[in-house]
Amino acid sequence: MLEVLSLPFMQRALLAALLTGLLAPTIGTYIVQRRLSLLGDGLGHVAIAGVGLAFITAQAPVPVAVVVCVLGGLLVETLRQRGQATGDLGLAILFYGGIAIGVLLAGAAGAGTGTLSQYLFGSLTTVTVPDLVLIVVLGGLVMVPAFGLAPQLFAVCSDEEFARVLGVPVRFYNYLIVVLAALTVALAMRTVGLLLVSALMVVPVAAAQNLVRGFQATLVAAMVVGATAAVGGATGSYFLDLAPGALIVVVTIAVFAVSWPVGQLLRRRGGAPAVPAIGETGGHEGKETRR
Repeated sequence: MLEVLSLPFMQRALLAALLTGLLAPTIGTYIVQRRLSLLGDGLGHVAIAGVGLAFITAQAPVPVAVVVCVLGGLLVETLRQRGQATGDLGLAILFYGGIAIGVLLAGAAGAGTGTLSQYLFGSLTTVTVPDLVLIVVLGGLVMVPAFGLAPQLFAVCSDEEFARVLGVPVRFYNYLIVVLAALTVALAMRTVGLLLVSALMVVPVAAAQNLVRGFQATLVAAMVVGATAAVGGATGSYFLDLAPGALIVVVTIAVFAVSWPVGQLLRRRGGAPAVPAIGETGGHEGKETRR
């Protein structure tokens, strides 16, 4: 382990992995609560269009991907709120349109598949100091509202109608959730990659729901699972000579697999988590359970 910490590129890689492992489940907790577990996938695909646009305009990929990802997410959320597109249709547009445009633009710019794949699947060991600075800045922009506005975001994600009755500006917070998710996806493009980031946003939340009760406890536990899996996967990739992003996701899934029987054991002993499974939350009964 000391050998890993003595290498500058691994220091940057581990720090980037830690930040991503903390941030992705934080926003993932809200989008799971909102029953949009595939939002990260959709935003990841539209960010590919941003990468392709960066290639063809000779710009830095990450900032361009951030802008394109945010704009794409806002467009789909606007269509959803106006009733012109269902959530599933909006995500389908993000899935197929984003990746198709990104591949076409990258090809037109002469970028090879190897160049594009480092953004699709991550390239953690090539993270530079500017990349790390950008990840820290974006991470701060995500964490401040994610924790500072947690009660409002939780209310909107749990029951929009009830939140509207309480006077919460639901439309604003729906847009905010999409923007925070887009920023999270964009900052994870160099660590786990745009095609794998959704797993790091959702699976730690599922593992946390198996183990703990209550929204706040789930949020904290998901962050712990995500950070542990990210750092563990990054470290393991160095010793095993494996792709860091893929290994991080595999470790995350392994943690979920272990959390399920542990949760069952806790349930039998009377310490069952009161957090419903993904996609089973909703209504006032769900809110009472999560309190």
